[in-house]
Amino acid sequence: MAGPTLIPAGDFRSTYAQDTTIFPTATSRNMAIAGVVLICFAPQLFSEYWLSILIQIGIFSIAALGLNILVGFTGQISIGHAAFFLFGAFTSAYINNNFPIPVFFAIPLAGVVTAVVGLIFGVPAARLKGLYLVIATLAAQYILLDFFSRADWFSGGTVPASANPFSIFGYTLRGDRQYFYVVLAYVLVSFILVTNLMRTRDGRALVAVRDHYLSAEIMGINLTKYRTLSFGLAAFFAGIAGALYAHYQLVISQEGFGIERSVLFLAMIIIGGTGSIMGTLMGTAFVVLLPESMEWLSHWLKGGTIDKALALNTNISFLREIAIGVIIIGFLMFEPDGLAHRWRQIKAYWKLYPFSH
Repeated sequence: MAGPTLIPAGDFRSTYAQDTTIFPTATSRNMAIAGVVLICFAPQLFSEYWLSILIQIGIFSIAALGLNILVGFTGQISIGHAAFFLFGAFTSAYINNNFPIPVFFAIPLAGVVTAVVGLIFGVPAARLKGLYLVIATLAAQYILLDFFSRADWFSGGTVPASANPFSIFGYTLRGDRQYFYVVLAYVLVSFILVTNLMRTRDGRALVAVRDHYLSAEIMGINLTKYRTLSFGLAAFFAGIAGALYAHYQLVISQEGFGIERSVLFLAMIIIGGTGSIMGTLMGTAFVVLLPESMEWLSHWLKGGTIDKALALNTNISFLREIAIGVIIIGFLMFEPDGLAHRWRQIKAYWKLYPFSH
């Protein structure tokens, strides 16, 4: 008599390669490819306004991706990320304006120079943790901002610096419809690089430092080396994003890149999900679109009952300032793993429906 047929159940991964694969299923891979193909048609489908929103999401997501390496994967903290973003912007403009180097090469060079600066600040910061590390990164923010205000030769000082439009092999890309593809290319390359980095030995070492640094040190992982490396990587992607921002805006000023901008970068990875590459993009889109939503809401409520009850009679613009703080608190309390975790739960629910239990 034949025995019962065994039906595999669960999530079986018999090789290490299966455990570190980028796409767990062929469907997820095909959906990702389809999404990239569809987004390529955005310049033909969206207005200039929405294209500028998409460009901002792309640029800021690269900077947030670097911060997620530091905070989400390594377990460090930084509230000076905006200063490295701004350093990359000034560096790319300076290289392009003062040397015969086209923008195409100035952007990655700016990322490398910013990474070196990040390593310099990362050496002392790698030996600190907790509140002391927060103060150290805050000091880095103010040191760089003071440097920008005094270094007229580099940043223009109190006068905004100018940057040239993106050019490659003598061809200049102007306008949002052309620059969109530049940002999209950098977003794809950056996210692929970080995804593959987390699959390497160094990437797993970064995660080990985050999960339990004492165990990691016993296993032979050099804590100072990898903590410093994470600062350099975070600064590198911040520099790339800043350079892209500079050649998009064509004018760079340190106004608007203080501590509040660093907090916004932290908000992006907290809302999206610390330690999640996909969550970085989701959180960035959320934070960039939130002020637009608040602007629409304030315009809708203007002159209404709530507006009159608050005796404002003009515009409840304060909603834009308090919304992000309230949402961060809400995510920390009710969804600490961010939007990426919620998205995985939704996918799991529909994958197993109607047997979701």
